[in-house]
Amino acid sequence: MTQVSTDGVDAVDRPRHATCTLTAALLGFFTITQDAVVVNVALPTIRDDLGGGVAGLQWVVDGYTLMFAALLLTAGSLSDRLGAKRAFAGGMVLFVLASVACGVAPALGLLVGARFLQGAAAAAMMPASMALIRQTYHEPPERARAVGIWAMGGAVASSSGPVLGGVLSVIDWRLIFFINVPVGVIALLLLARSEDSATLRAPFDPVGQLTGVLAMGGLTYGAIEAGSRGFTDPAVVVAFVVAAVSLIAFIRSQHVVAHPMLPLDLFRSRTVTVVTATGFAFMVGYFGLPFVVSLFLQQHRGLDAVHTGVVFLPMMLVGLVLTPFSARISERFGRRTVIATGLGLMTAGLAAVGLLPATAPLWLLSALMVLVGLGGPTVSPPATAVLLDTVPHDQAGVASGVFNTSRQVGGALGVAVFGGLLTNAETFVRGVHMSLLIAAGVTALTAILTLSLPHTTEHHKEHI
Repeated sequence: MTQVSTDGVDAVDRPRHATCTLTAALLGFFTITQDAVVVNVALPTIRDDLGGGVAGLQWVVDGYTLMFAALLLTAGSLSDRLGAKRAFAGGMVLFVLASVACGVAPALGLLVGARFLQGAAAAAMMPASMALIRQTYHEPPERARAVGIWAMGGAVASSSGPVLGGVLSVIDWRLIFFINVPVGVIALLLLARSEDSATLRAPFDPVGQLTGVLAMGGLTYGAIEAGSRGFTDPAVVVAFVVAAVSLIAFIRSQHVVAHPMLPLDLFRSRTVTVVTATGFAFMVGYFGLPFVVSLFLQQHRGLDAVHTGVVFLPMMLVGLVLTPFSARISERFGRRTVIATGLGLMTAGLAAVGLLPATAPLWLLSALMVLVGLGGPTVSPPATAVLLDTVPHDQAGVASGVFNTSRQVGGALGVAVFGGLLTNAETFVRGVHMSLLIAAGVTALTAILTLSLPHTTEHHKEHI
């Protein structure tokens, strides 16, 4: 495998090109995250306009999630082979076109189909955006600061998405999709002024691509459906069987092909393995808690959607405020310490909420969830920076695909397991407590695991 150099940019122009690249990547992360959260509050309005049952509306949300998770590994591999800039641009163009299709959809089925396309486009953009940062910022300290800025795209979208979706849906729900068009166009214009990305000269791996998509698609579909149907439902069992068989075939194929889609040598690095586990555990807690507590507040405490959002506001705002400072905090204390501390804070918050009496005052619940919110800026950005420092730049796309796949699987499986614990009305409160304590256990074990990460100053030395 040969790395083709494309670095012909004058040193004087490099900062301007880097700024354009980082801003484009940030806007990409913003749109990906926003479209994962903005739709939920608009579902009642969409139902009033297009009709359809609960299952159809569910797939307006889950269709995006399914395609995003199923294609991340494939997209990461393609990003390295095509070049991160080209992969990101192609994903953004498809995302804009799919957003227009969502906005003009005359029927629910067509909206769901367009959401599938959006998810595929998001999968193409996500690892490419991380690879762009890896290829643009060559020194670990400046790369860590760039990751912190890039992470602001997701933090702003997570915090503002539900509010923005609510406001736009009052005017016209279709605006939540049309707003992606100017954002996408701006990102593409900025990307055009960035440096060209190097490409990895290696044949595509069709067997790996197919088995990888089947494995991740089956796992994600099974997790989504298990939340409502239960783990013993035939469709769920078949999905998990397909995922298991495909995963075995995928791993075997990666051992024997000359140019594997996912070089298994990546996992010889302790850092890559630990960071991947960190992404999984982070999403179990960070994504699982809002799912569980939202149901608790609305079904058990009788809150409406607006007041439920207010309870979560401090948790979301603390992440938004601290994310820009995550790189400086990591430089001051070391990334290993910050990541382990962040997971420890999440563990404390999840356990405290899990042990909180069901009649506890809402202000106390809101305050304790801030501990989980602190995990946003203290876990995800420094873990991303550690990963990008560890892997060679010609494998940044596939490594980013692995990391983000672990995050998506963690979130999907967390919701599926917790949803199964909340199905019985008689044991609902016990299920809430059990779900949060399980999440606390996962983050606690991973916090211990992260203590094996190298010190910050050693990150750039551990290459594969």
